[in-house]
Amino acid sequence: MRRVLTAVAGAALLSLVAAGVAPALPAARAADPCAAWMDPQDTADHRADALVSAMTLDQELGMLTFSDPPWFAFYGTAGHVDGIAELCVPDLVLSDAGSGVAGLQVATTVFPSGVAQAATWDPATQRRLGRAIGAEAYAKGINVMLGPGMNIARTPYNGRNFEYLGEDPYLAASSATAFIRGIQDNPVLASAKHFAFNDQETDRMTVDVHVDERTRREIYLPPFEAAVKRGDVGSVMCSYNRVGGAYACENRRLLTGYLRHDWGFDGFVESDWGATHSTGPTAMAGMDLEMHASPVPQRYFSADNLRAALADGSLTRRRVDEMVRNVVRPMFEHGLFDHPVESGVAPYLSDVSTPHTALARRVAAESTVLLKNRDDLLPLEQDGGRTIAVIGWAANPVGATGSTSGGGSSHGSGIDRLVSPLEGIGSAALAHGDRVVYVEGSSTADARAAAVAADEVVVVATDGSTEGSDRSDLGLRPQVCVSVGCSATPSNQEAMIAAAAAANPRTVVVLDVGGPVRMPWLSDAGAVLVPWYGGLQHGNALADVLYGDAEPGGRLPQTFPRSEQQVRFDPAAYPGVDGQETYDEGLLVGYRGYDARGVRPLFPFGFGLGYTTFAFRDLTVRRAGAGADVSLTVRNTGRRPGAAVPQVYVSFPDSTGEPPKRLEGFETVRLAPGASRRVTIHLDRRSFAHWDHGWRIDPGSYGIAVGRSSRDLPLHVRVRMGA
Repeated sequence: MRRVLTAVAGAALLSLVAAGVAPALPAARAADPCAAWMDPQDTADHRADALVSAMTLDQELGMLTFSDPPWFAFYGTAGHVDGIAELCVPDLVLSDAGSGVAGLQVATTVFPSGVAQAATWDPATQRRLGRAIGAEAYAKGINVMLGPGMNIARTPYNGRNFEYLGEDPYLAASSATAFIRGIQDNPVLASAKHFAFNDQETDRMTVDVHVDERTRREIYLPPFEAAVKRGDVGSVMCSYNRVGGAYACENRRLLTGYLRHDWGFDGFVESDWGATHSTGPTAMAGMDLEMHASPVPQRYFSADNLRAALADGSLTRRRVDEMVRNVVRPMFEHGLFDHPVESGVAPYLSDVSTPHTALARRVAAESTVLLKNRDDLLPLEQDGGRTIAVIGWAANPVGATGSTSGGGSSHGSGIDRLVSPLEGIGSAALAHGDRVVYVEGSSTADARAAAVAADEVVVVATDGSTEGSDRSDLGLRPQVCVSVGCSATPSNQEAMIAAAAAANPRTVVVLDVGGPVRMPWLSDAGAVLVPWYGGLQHGNALADVLYGDAEPGGRLPQTFPRSEQQVRFDPAAYPGVDGQETYDEGLLVGYRGYDARGVRPLFPFGFGLGYTTFAFRDLTVRRAGAGADVSLTVRNTGRRPGAAVPQVYVSFPDSTGEPPKRLEGFETVRLAPGASRRVTIHLDRRSFAHWDHGWRIDPGSYGIAVGRSSRDLPLHVRVRMGA
């Protein structure tokens, strides 16, 4: 395209010179009409300013809403904004994200879901995963990935918790930042969503959320703040719900206050689909780009509506310039202008998944949490000759389509490449000289008979989670999901698990779930694994873990309650009454609430077993400016290599009103048998601060505790801070 433009401009210049007319522009500018903003060595700010100043109003207005054809019709993407050839502006092509390049794409990789990614407790792995997803997006002609999701798991009933990064703001911020950086290692933008307080699917389009400022700042906003400040995220998606009376996408406190003024966000804000409710007020509040499905009653950011808002004074031309600048600035910064995508049939049909199969398999194993392992049942011995009963509808290739990825916009493609648990275990068993028998498990008599006849039993169960609806309880309710739609299937999986576990003590229960589930059968089970939604390589990764070819490396990013009573809300707090919802638990979210109430969960936040053992010792804390360096020695005391995740929690003086403790640091440490390492985890100023009209450190004694989970903290010291 640029060669054609240059040739045309050059011919025009020669005509002017032949006629004896001096050109009005410098030669370089006349030779290339895009020269003022196409120098990759120039700053993104200068390039954006130069481009916007050269645009007509018509060109600017065309940058602020989706082009036709819309949603899904443009090569299976979530939508696009047409480029402007004469200004060298590339197409902006968006896709749903989180577990991979989703929507109606083909031959892309479905990686483990967001909660599984958080369960790795390993930002380095999360960055590699984000980088792979960004690379697949770019190869598919996509340069905006609409993820990661980073809403806090306030309640285990939220239908989209499987997309999100757990209940703790520090863990979610660490995970989100790494994922964003990975995506943006490519000429592809990430999007932090859903901003903000979109913590349930029930009434998500209309519910009016009321949250006090301290709770906002300490619990729900830190992942978004980190995405902006540390991740340099290119875009932010505003959510459907209302916040304090105003819709999130026309909420000036959210979009201009927190994002722009407080955190210095310099990218663009796009709406969730159908989350726009006005033209001028929404634009003036801080939203820049309208995303919409088709058909829709109205495109609020259509050129006609924007012109009408300019005419009636509800929108200013200065704000239009700012909106377009917000869109193109991150495009310059992250290489979208210098490396434009190529859309079309060829990229759409291309196979981009194969190079990332090994990574998907490794991440699925590293995110798997081992909750129980009685008498070291796992890993299975590799001497062969056994019969392994695989039980459960979720284990077979059809059932696995609903148990390896949640439903909704993040639901990935590639079902033809899915490795189900039955297939993965079957292949591994064949290689190890074992025999697999399978029963579907809807009949408890069949499940019991298969378990009795087997040497080892693997029961695979699932609970479906999907965008658009919350879970009704903590039971196991399977679903079949195709793209954005899911439907329930009748199956009493709890009875199936109970029958098998009671019949054979060597029963391994595998839970393909998006969040906590109840476990009335737990005492009978020999081992329990939680692979979450493990993606296309789930079956192979599960077999790797069962046979010990990989370590179950995950730790819980969300507390598993002992009963439904432990997660009960008053209706006014969840799901809301008369369209309003108040977060009256304040800071007591997740393990903070369990600690404050003195309640013992079934499995605590941060918990996870492995195939080896570790010792933590010699804890020291040294003041480092306004923060502190926490050092300890980690030693592998077992017979296998493995990974430890020392977690650092801070307790505050009573004067602050903080919960009993907060996670403020962690590190994944991989060690060979007998090896040890001295580990230092830095806690910055925010680790000791609470919100009180600003981030404040009260002078006093702060507790530092280090251990394996929020309820297993053998190392303790105190340090004086704020003085």
